Amino acid sequence: MRIAFLGGLGIPADGRRGGGIENYMEQVGTRLVRRGHEVTVYCRSFYTRQNGYYKGVRIVRLPTIRSKHLEAFVHTFLSSIHCAFGNYDIIQFHALGPSFFSIIPRLFGKRTVVSVRGLDWRREKWGRFASWFLRKCEYCAVHFPSKTTVVSPVLKDYFQKKYSIPVTYIPNGFTPPVFREPNLIREQFGLSRDEYILFVGRLVPEKGCHLLIEAFKELETEKKLVLVGGASHTESYVEHLKRIADDRVVFVGNAKGPLLEELYTNAYLFVLPSTIEGLSNSLLEAMSYGKCVLTSDIPENKVIVEGHGFTFRTGDKEDLKVKLKRLLQDGSMVKALGRKARLWVEDRFSWETVTELTERFYETVSNCESH
Repeated sequence: MRIAFLGGLGIPADGRRGGGIENYMEQVGTRLVRRGHEVTVYCRSFYTRQNGYYKGVRIVRLPTIRSKHLEAFVHTFLSSIHCAFGNYDIIQFHALGPSFFSIIPRLFGKRTVVSVRGLDWRREKWGRFASWFLRKCEYCAVHFPSKTTVVSPVLKDYFQKKYSIPVTYIPNGFTPPVFREPNLIREQFGLSRDEYILFVGRLVPEKGCHLLIEAFKELETEKKLVLVGGASHTESYVEHLKRIADDRVVFVGNAKGPLLEELYTNAYLFVLPSTIEGLSNSLLEAMSYGKCVLTSDIPENKVIVEGHGFTFRTGDKEDLKVKLKRLLQDGSMVKALGRKARLWVEDRFSWETVTELTERFYETVSNCESH
Protein backbone atom coordinates (compact mmCIF):
# COMPACT_ATOMS: atom_id res chain seq x y z
CA MET A 1 0.00 0.00 0.00
CA ARG A 2 1.26 3.53 -0.81
CA ILE A 3 0.68 5.88 2.13
CA ALA A 4 1.34 9.60 2.71
CA PHE A 5 1.42 11.50 6.03
CA LEU A 6 0.61 15.23 6.11
CA GLY A 7 0.12 17.87 8.78
CA GLY A 8 3.21 17.54 10.96
CA LEU A 9 6.59 19.23 11.03
CA GLY A 10 8.39 16.21 9.63
CA ILE A 11 10.75 13.42 10.59
CA PRO A 12 12.94 12.45 12.29
CA ALA A 13 11.24 13.64 15.48
CA ASP A 14 14.27 15.27 17.05
CA GLY A 15 12.85 17.13 20.03
CA ARG A 16 13.42 20.66 18.73
CA ARG A 17 9.79 21.55 18.13
CA GLY A 18 8.15 18.25 17.39
CA GLY A 19 5.56 16.55 19.52
CA GLY A 20 3.08 13.71 19.32
CA ILE A 21 2.37 14.00 15.59
CA GLU A 22 6.04 13.88 14.59
CA ASN A 23 6.66 10.94 16.92
CA TYR A 24 3.65 9.10 15.46
CA MET A 25 4.76 9.68 11.87
CA GLU A 26 8.23 8.32 12.63
CA GLN A 27 7.22 5.37 14.79
CA VAL A 28 4.26 4.17 12.70
CA GLY A 29 5.77 5.17 9.35
CA THR A 30 8.97 3.16 9.83
CA ARG A 31 7.03 0.15 11.08
CA LEU A 32 4.66 0.26 8.11
CA VAL A 33 7.71 0.22 5.83
CA ARG A 34 8.99 -2.90 7.59
CA ARG A 35 5.59 -4.48 6.90
CA GLY A 36 6.06 -3.93 3.19
CA HIS A 37 4.25 -0.63 2.60
CA GLU A 38 5.58 2.49 0.88
CA VAL A 39 5.36 5.52 3.19
CA THR A 40 5.97 9.18 2.37
CA VAL A 41 6.10 11.95 4.97
CA TYR A 42 5.62 15.56 3.87
CA CYS A 43 8.07 17.69 5.88
CA ARG A 44 8.56 21.42 6.38
CA SER A 45 11.84 22.38 4.76
CA PHE A 46 13.19 24.26 7.80
CA TYR A 47 12.60 21.23 10.06
CA THR A 48 13.83 18.34 7.89
CA ARG A 49 17.04 19.39 6.18
CA GLN A 50 17.20 17.09 3.16
CA ASN A 51 15.10 14.97 0.85
CA GLY A 52 15.69 11.25 0.46
CA TYR A 53 14.80 8.42 2.83
CA TYR A 54 14.82 8.02 6.59
CA LYS A 55 14.71 4.40 7.78
CA GLY A 56 12.92 3.48 4.56
CA VAL A 57 10.40 6.35 4.73
CA ARG A 58 10.45 8.70 1.75
CA ILE A 59 10.81 12.38 2.66
CA VAL A 60 9.27 15.18 0.61
CA ARG A 61 10.29 18.66 1.77
CA LEU A 62 8.09 21.62 0.89
CA PRO A 63 8.42 25.28 1.93
CA THR A 64 6.10 27.26 4.13
CA ILE A 65 5.74 30.69 5.75
CA ARG A 66 7.38 30.83 9.19
CA SER A 67 4.43 32.20 11.10
CA LYS A 68 2.41 31.00 14.07
CA HIS A 69 -0.86 31.18 12.12
CA LEU A 70 0.28 30.42 8.55
CA GLU A 71 3.02 27.82 8.91
CA ALA A 72 0.89 24.67 9.14
CA PHE A 73 -1.84 26.11 6.88
CA VAL A 74 0.46 26.90 3.95
CA HIS A 75 2.52 23.72 4.21
CA THR A 76 -0.51 21.44 4.39
CA PHE A 77 -2.12 23.21 1.41
CA LEU A 78 0.99 22.73 -0.72
CA SER A 79 1.33 19.12 0.45
CA SER A 80 -2.31 18.41 -0.39
CA ILE A 81 -1.85 19.68 -3.95
CA HIS A 82 1.31 17.61 -4.32
CA CYS A 83 -0.46 14.50 -2.96
CA ALA A 84 -3.44 14.98 -5.26
CA PHE A 85 -1.17 14.32 -8.23
CA GLY A 86 0.82 11.56 -6.50
CA ASN A 87 0.41 7.81 -6.63
CA TYR A 88 -1.04 7.11 -3.17
CA ASP A 89 -3.61 4.64 -1.88
CA ILE A 90 -4.10 6.39 1.49
CA ILE A 91 -3.35 10.00 2.45
CA GLN A 92 -3.46 10.65 6.20
CA PHE A 93 -3.92 14.16 7.62
CA HIS A 94 -3.01 14.79 11.25
CA ALA A 95 -4.95 17.19 13.54
CA LEU A 96 -7.97 19.45 13.10
CA GLY A 97 -6.41 22.32 11.14
CA PRO A 98 -4.88 20.17 8.37
CA SER A 99 -8.18 18.28 8.00
CA PHE A 100 -9.53 21.35 6.18
CA PHE A 101 -7.45 20.29 3.15
CA SER A 102 -8.36 16.59 3.20
CA ILE A 103 -11.04 17.28 0.59
CA ILE A 104 -8.45 18.27 -2.06
CA PRO A 105 -7.00 14.78 -2.77
CA ARG A 106 -10.51 13.33 -2.61
CA LEU A 107 -11.54 15.55 -5.50
CA PHE A 108 -8.85 13.72 -7.47
CA GLY A 109 -10.15 10.29 -6.48
CA LYS A 110 -7.80 9.62 -3.58
CA ARG A 111 -8.70 7.94 -0.27
CA THR A 112 -8.01 10.26 2.67
CA VAL A 113 -8.16 9.79 6.43
CA VAL A 114 -7.90 12.30 9.26
CA SER A 115 -6.38 11.53 12.65
CA VAL A 116 -7.77 13.85 15.34
CA ARG A 117 -5.28 14.19 18.19
CA GLY A 118 -7.14 16.69 20.37
CA LEU A 119 -9.57 19.60 20.32
CA ASP A 120 -6.97 22.13 19.23
CA TRP A 121 -9.36 25.09 19.38
CA ARG A 122 -9.17 24.86 23.15
CA ARG A 123 -5.45 25.63 23.23
CA GLU A 124 -4.70 28.95 24.87
CA LYS A 125 -1.99 29.96 22.40
CA TRP A 126 -4.57 30.58 19.64
CA GLY A 127 -6.34 33.90 19.21
CA ARG A 128 -10.05 34.34 18.63
CA PHE A 129 -10.04 33.83 14.86
CA ALA A 130 -7.68 30.83 14.94
CA SER A 131 -9.77 29.18 17.66
CA TRP A 132 -12.94 29.79 15.65
CA PHE A 133 -11.37 28.31 12.53
CA LEU A 134 -10.06 25.22 14.37
CA ARG A 135 -13.46 24.65 15.93
CA LYS A 136 -15.08 24.74 12.48
CA CYS A 137 -12.48 22.19 11.37
CA GLU A 138 -14.20 19.61 13.57
CA TYR A 139 -16.82 19.41 10.81
CA CYS A 140 -14.09 19.07 8.17
CA ALA A 141 -12.39 16.28 10.15
CA VAL A 142 -15.43 14.01 9.96
CA HIS A 143 -17.06 15.09 6.68
CA PHE A 144 -14.15 15.77 4.29
CA PRO A 145 -12.04 12.56 4.51
CA SER A 146 -13.00 9.01 3.61
CA LYS A 147 -12.71 7.98 7.27
CA THR A 148 -11.67 9.51 10.61
CA THR A 149 -9.65 8.23 13.56
CA VAL A 150 -9.17 9.63 17.08
CA VAL A 151 -6.50 8.90 19.69
CA SER A 152 -8.71 8.49 22.76
CA PRO A 153 -12.08 6.98 23.72
CA VAL A 154 -13.10 10.42 25.02
CA LEU A 155 -12.64 11.96 21.56
CA LYS A 156 -14.50 9.07 19.97
CA ASP A 157 -17.53 9.68 22.19
CA TYR A 158 -17.34 13.43 21.54
CA PHE A 159 -17.33 13.20 17.74
CA GLN A 160 -19.86 10.41 17.45
CA LYS A 161 -22.37 12.14 19.73
CA LYS A 162 -21.90 15.55 18.12
CA TYR A 163 -21.79 14.54 14.45
CA SER A 164 -23.49 11.10 14.38
CA ILE A 165 -20.70 9.72 12.19
CA PRO A 166 -18.67 6.66 13.27
CA VAL A 167 -14.99 7.26 13.98
CA THR A 168 -12.26 4.74 14.77
CA TYR A 169 -10.21 4.77 17.97
CA ILE A 170 -6.48 4.15 17.44
CA PRO A 171 -4.36 5.23 20.42
CA ASN A 172 -0.88 6.69 20.58
CA GLY A 173 1.96 4.38 21.50
CA PHE A 174 5.17 4.49 23.50
CA THR A 175 8.74 3.73 22.55
CA PRO A 176 10.13 0.75 24.51
CA PRO A 177 12.06 2.20 27.45
CA VAL A 178 15.84 2.22 27.64
CA PHE A 179 16.89 2.30 31.29
CA ARG A 180 20.03 4.29 32.06
CA GLU A 181 22.16 5.28 35.01
CA PRO A 182 22.04 9.01 35.91
CA ASN A 183 25.33 10.01 34.28
CA LEU A 184 24.43 12.82 31.88
CA ILE A 185 21.84 14.33 34.21
CA ARG A 186 24.26 14.31 37.11
CA GLU A 187 26.96 15.96 35.01
CA GLN A 188 24.72 18.57 33.36
CA PHE A 189 22.09 19.31 36.02
CA GLY A 190 23.27 17.79 39.29
CA LEU A 191 20.40 15.26 39.34
CA SER A 192 20.45 11.78 40.88
CA ARG A 193 18.02 8.88 41.07
CA ASP A 194 14.69 9.63 42.82
CA GLU A 195 15.74 13.20 43.61
CA TYR A 196 13.32 15.01 41.29
CA ILE A 197 9.74 15.28 40.02
CA LEU A 198 9.50 15.24 36.24
CA PHE A 199 7.38 16.99 33.62
CA VAL A 200 7.90 16.37 29.88
CA GLY A 201 6.03 18.31 27.21
CA ARG A 202 5.85 21.58 25.33
CA LEU A 203 5.93 24.64 27.56
CA VAL A 204 2.56 26.07 26.60
CA PRO A 205 -0.18 27.37 28.94
CA GLU A 206 -2.52 24.39 28.53
CA LYS A 207 0.15 22.04 29.89
CA GLY A 208 -0.24 23.75 33.27
CA CYS A 209 3.42 24.14 34.26
CA HIS A 210 2.66 27.48 35.95
CA LEU A 211 0.26 25.66 38.28
CA LEU A 212 2.80 22.94 38.95
CA ILE A 213 5.52 25.46 39.82
CA GLU A 214 3.23 27.40 42.16
CA ALA A 215 2.15 24.23 43.98
CA PHE A 216 5.70 22.89 44.17
CA LYS A 217 7.07 26.14 45.64
CA GLU A 218 4.79 25.70 48.67
CA LEU A 219 6.17 22.24 49.48
CA GLU A 220 8.97 21.66 51.94
CA THR A 221 11.09 19.15 50.06
CA GLU A 222 14.69 18.74 48.99
CA LYS A 223 13.59 17.19 45.72
CA LYS A 224 13.76 19.26 42.56
CA LEU A 225 11.17 19.89 39.87
CA VAL A 226 12.52 19.20 36.38
CA LEU A 227 10.73 20.64 33.34
CA VAL A 228 11.68 19.11 29.99
CA GLY A 229 10.48 20.84 26.83
CA GLY A 230 10.58 24.08 24.89
CA ALA A 231 8.31 26.82 23.63
CA SER A 232 5.81 26.45 20.78
CA HIS A 233 5.27 30.10 19.77
CA THR A 234 5.04 30.70 23.56
CA GLU A 235 8.36 32.32 24.42
CA SER A 236 6.74 34.90 26.73
CA TYR A 237 5.05 32.10 28.68
CA VAL A 238 8.38 30.31 29.15
CA GLU A 239 9.91 33.53 30.47
CA HIS A 240 6.99 33.81 32.89
CA LEU A 241 7.66 30.28 34.16
CA LYS A 242 11.29 31.13 34.79
CA ARG A 243 10.32 34.28 36.69
CA ILE A 244 7.98 32.47 39.09
CA ALA A 245 10.26 29.45 39.64
CA ASP A 246 12.54 29.09 42.66
CA ASP A 247 16.05 27.62 42.63
CA ARG A 248 14.74 24.05 42.98
CA VAL A 249 13.14 24.20 39.51
CA VAL A 250 15.36 22.97 36.67
CA PHE A 251 14.62 23.93 33.05
CA VAL A 252 16.25 21.31 30.86
CA GLY A 253 14.95 22.52 27.50
CA ASN A 254 14.24 20.02 24.73
CA ALA A 255 15.73 16.60 25.32
CA LYS A 256 16.02 13.41 23.31
CA GLY A 257 17.94 10.15 23.17
CA PRO A 258 20.11 9.13 26.15
CA LEU A 259 19.45 12.37 28.04
CA LEU A 260 15.66 11.94 27.92
CA GLU A 261 16.01 8.24 28.74
CA GLU A 262 18.03 9.10 31.84
CA LEU A 263 15.45 11.68 32.91
CA TYR A 264 12.60 9.17 32.67
CA THR A 265 14.57 6.32 34.26
CA ASN A 266 15.63 8.18 37.37
CA ALA A 267 12.60 10.36 38.16
CA TYR A 268 10.80 9.85 41.45
CA LEU A 269 7.41 10.91 40.08
CA PHE A 270 5.92 12.15 36.80
CA VAL A 271 3.37 14.99 36.79
CA LEU A 272 1.11 16.13 33.95
CA PRO A 273 -1.07 19.11 35.03
CA SER A 274 -2.57 19.78 31.58
CA THR A 275 -6.01 21.23 30.84
CA ILE A 276 -6.10 19.82 27.27
CA GLU A 277 -4.83 16.53 25.88
CA GLY A 278 -5.60 14.01 23.17
CA LEU A 279 -3.64 11.05 24.47
CA SER A 280 -0.35 12.19 25.98
CA ASN A 281 2.76 10.50 24.59
CA SER A 282 4.85 11.67 27.53
CA LEU A 283 2.36 10.16 29.97
CA LEU A 284 2.57 6.78 28.22
CA GLU A 285 6.37 7.03 28.13
CA ALA A 286 6.57 7.78 31.86
CA MET A 287 4.30 4.84 32.70
CA SER A 288 6.35 2.55 30.46
CA TYR A 289 9.40 3.45 32.59
CA GLY A 290 7.50 2.29 35.69
CA LYS A 291 6.93 5.78 37.05
CA CYS A 292 4.07 6.67 39.34
CA VAL A 293 2.06 9.40 37.61
CA LEU A 294 0.00 12.31 38.90
CA THR A 295 -2.19 14.05 36.32
CA SER A 296 -5.05 16.49 36.09
CA ASP A 297 -8.44 14.79 36.07
CA ILE A 298 -9.45 15.76 32.53
CA PRO A 299 -11.19 12.77 30.88
CA GLU A 300 -8.34 12.21 28.40
CA ASN A 301 -5.93 11.65 31.30
CA LYS A 302 -8.32 9.74 33.56
CA VAL A 303 -9.00 7.09 30.93
CA ILE A 304 -5.30 6.17 31.11
CA VAL A 305 -4.42 6.87 34.73
CA GLU A 306 -7.48 5.79 36.73
CA GLY A 307 -6.58 2.78 38.82
CA HIS A 308 -2.92 3.03 37.78
CA GLY A 309 -1.89 6.42 39.16
CA PHE A 310 -3.22 9.57 40.84
CA THR A 311 -5.23 12.55 39.62
CA PHE A 312 -5.96 16.00 41.04
CA ARG A 313 -8.74 18.44 40.27
CA THR A 314 -7.84 20.30 37.08
CA GLY A 315 -6.62 23.83 37.76
CA ASP A 316 -6.75 23.37 41.56
CA LYS A 317 -3.37 24.32 43.02
CA GLU A 318 -4.29 23.27 46.55
CA ASP A 319 -5.40 19.81 45.49
CA LEU A 320 -2.24 19.40 43.40
CA LYS A 321 -0.14 20.42 46.40
CA VAL A 322 -1.93 17.96 48.69
CA LYS A 323 -1.44 15.07 46.25
CA LEU A 324 2.23 15.95 45.70
CA LYS A 325 2.84 16.08 49.45
CA ARG A 326 1.20 12.70 49.96
CA LEU A 327 3.27 11.07 47.22
CA LEU A 328 6.49 12.64 48.46
CA GLN A 329 5.82 11.12 51.88
CA ASP A 330 5.05 7.57 50.70
CA GLY A 331 7.85 6.19 48.55
CA SER A 332 6.68 2.59 48.78
CA MET A 333 3.26 3.49 47.34
CA VAL A 334 4.96 5.47 44.55
CA LYS A 335 7.08 2.44 43.59
CA ALA A 336 4.12 0.04 43.72
CA LEU A 337 1.94 2.23 41.49
CA GLY A 338 4.83 2.69 39.09
CA ARG A 339 5.13 -1.06 38.60
CA LYS A 340 1.38 -1.30 38.06
CA ALA A 341 1.43 1.53 35.52
CA ARG A 342 4.16 -0.16 33.49
CA LEU A 343 2.22 -3.42 33.19
CA TRP A 344 -0.91 -1.50 32.15
CA VAL A 345 0.64 0.37 29.21
CA GLU A 346 2.76 -2.55 28.01
CA ASP A 347 -0.40 -4.55 27.33
CA ARG A 348 -2.22 -1.82 25.39
CA PHE A 349 -0.09 0.95 23.94
CA SER A 350 2.98 -0.43 22.17
CA TRP A 351 3.83 1.09 18.77
CA GLU A 352 3.60 -2.40 17.27
CA THR A 353 -0.02 -2.62 18.41
CA VAL A 354 -0.75 0.88 17.07
CA THR A 355 0.82 0.01 13.72
CA GLU A 356 -1.20 -3.19 13.44
CA LEU A 357 -4.43 -1.31 14.19
CA THR A 358 -3.49 1.36 11.64
CA GLU A 359 -2.75 -1.23 8.96
CA ARG A 360 -6.12 -2.92 9.52
CA PHE A 361 -7.84 0.46 9.39
CA TYR A 362 -6.21 1.29 6.05
CA GLU A 363 -7.40 -2.03 4.64
CA THR A 364 -10.93 -1.18 5.76
CA VAL A 365 -10.72 2.27 4.15
CA SER A 366 -9.49 0.75 0.89
CA ASN A 367 -12.30 -1.80 0.75
CA CYS A 368 -15.38 0.10 1.87
CA GLU A 369 -17.49 3.09 0.98
CA SER A 370 -16.55 6.46 2.45
CA HIS A 371 -18.80 8.19 4.94
